[in-house]
Amino acid sequence: MRTLQKKERSAQKICANCVLPESFPGVQFNDEGICNFCLSLKNRNDLERRKKKYREKFEKLLQGYRGKSAHDVLLSYSGGKDSTYTLSLLKEDYGLNTLAFSLDNGFVPEQTYRNIRAVCEKLGVDHLWLKPDFQMLRKIFREGAERNIYPRTVLMRASTICTSCMAIVRFSALRLALEKRIPFLVFGWSPGQLPLSASVLKTNPEIIKAMQVAGLGPLRAIVGNAMVPYFLEEEQLQDAGRFPYNISPLAFFDYDENTIKDRITKLGWKNPVGLDANSTNCLLNSFANIIHENSYGYNPYAFELAALVREGYLRQSEALERLRRPADQETVRLVEKKLGL
Repeated sequence: MRTLQKKERSAQKICANCVLPESFPGVQFNDEGICNFCLSLKNRNDLERRKKKYREKFEKLLQGYRGKSAHDVLLSYSGGKDSTYTLSLLKEDYGLNTLAFSLDNGFVPEQTYRNIRAVCEKLGVDHLWLKPDFQMLRKIFREGAERNIYPRTVLMRASTICTSCMAIVRFSALRLALEKRIPFLVFGWSPGQLPLSASVLKTNPEIIKAMQVAGLGPLRAIVGNAMVPYFLEEEQLQDAGRFPYNISPLAFFDYDENTIKDRITKLGWKNPVGLDANSTNCLLNSFANIIHENSYGYNPYAFELAALVREGYLRQSEALERLRRPADQETVRLVEKKLGL
């Protein structure tokens, strides 16, 4: 079997300021070669002021909800560097009674298992694993590798395979938060993965209903009702008063990768080997990225890295190196074999 390779393409025009390529949906460049996303960004001082506002909003909410449930927060914990740092902030900086929740998609590196165990034990955090039937996941990932199952607008920030996996993670976590009456559902998104305006957000039942239809429908078409337990039941969808707040702390905290790695290393976290330049927790990521880039002409991490460059968290040269770094072919072969492709 020939191992999947990224298609060779002619050089694309790239934003002179960030790293968005001309193949990215909706991108436009001015005469200086700067993209419309960069031109729409307000000045850095305004960003810092807005971050402070959302951090204070989160802290005020804590005053009203802390200690009123068995756990103050549920963290969707991938075991990667950003979610590990987020867990450290919740526990060490805020002293929150935290429940960490992780999904085993069949491609979690052994080092990530060790990282999760070591960090949770070090911080004294309760932890739950969810391990869906791998044959079910295998059908979903194979289908995502062979054809697009979502509208292209959904795939601006993630590959088809990652979008499927994240739908299971997000709705399983939301279901758990509702069942346990946990008031805050926390994610370790980087500042480049979501807008600051969404970093402290009361979950809207109507939006969740629409998201569930969009997420569950394509997966149910592949594996049938086996997917239903990972999404919300109708009764839960109607219980608007119990829906948690969605919190993404890294959007409103200082974000420096060297500081993050220094802090989590002290908790026993170690970087797994064999992963691509943009993942610290999943062997499937490299394979999914190549599929996406071959289909659409841009790396699914381009949007996130461009935002990190634009907001001053990352140099353009560093972001370009991450986008261009070749995948570990041994890891790609392992994924192909496990998926039976």
